[in-house]
Order: sequence, then C-alpha cells, then structure tokens
Amino acid sequence: MLFEIETGKRVNIMYHSKEFELWKNRLSKKEFDDIIENLESMIDRDEIHTSSWMPGSNWEGTVYEPIYTKSCNEDKNLSGLCFGLFVWYVFLNRQDEWYFGKFNKNGFPINGMTYFRKKD
Repeated sequence: MLFEIETGKRVNIMYHSKEFELWKNRLSKKEFDDIIENLESMIDRDEIHTSSWMPGSNWEGTVYEPIYTKSCNEDKNLSGLCFGLFVWYVFLNRQDEWYFGKFNKNGFPINGMTYFRKKD
C-alpha cells in the first residue's frame, strides 16, 4: 500500500499506466515475474528505498536487462522511467504500508522516488 508522505492519503493508481502496460507487454511472463520477485526481495530487506539507486548502473546479466533491451528498445532514459514504474507497481501492490516522496540530497533533487516503510 502506498501513501503520500505529505498528506498521508492512500494512492491506488498506477501512474503512466499506458506506458507501463506497453513496456510490460514487451517482456515474457518469466521476465516480468523475475523483475517483480527481485524487487520484492530487495524491498523486504530495508526500510528505505530510492528507485533510481536500486538497480545499479549496469543491468547487463541482471533481471533488469530486458527492461533496457526489450521494453525500451535500448533507450537509457526510457529504461530508467520504466524501472521506476516497476518499482511503483511493486509498492502499490504490497500489503504492508509504505510512504513516498521526492527529496533532495546535498541541495540537489534526487532523480527518483523515495519510499519509506511505515514504522509501528
């Protein structure tokens, strides 16, 4: 479940759903499932995640490589946006509560969404 950090309101929509569906449909079911499983595993391990820092810079040989090679036709910028939508999709469909927002680091905007696990 996703909540806006500033308002506390729950978000139930998949942003850029048309683009996400197009990119998702260029993948096999196994490729899609592997990406989701990998993201779920990564998210389970920590309390804070920033989408642009999660995948690393070299996707070659990883489950994320098909995002670049197949979903986004080797477009680096689109691949980053697509990856961010995969992250959003996973957080949106989780049962635990997460908050999200856009932040700065050292006075500069972070190039991705940051997600925080709700503390009890």
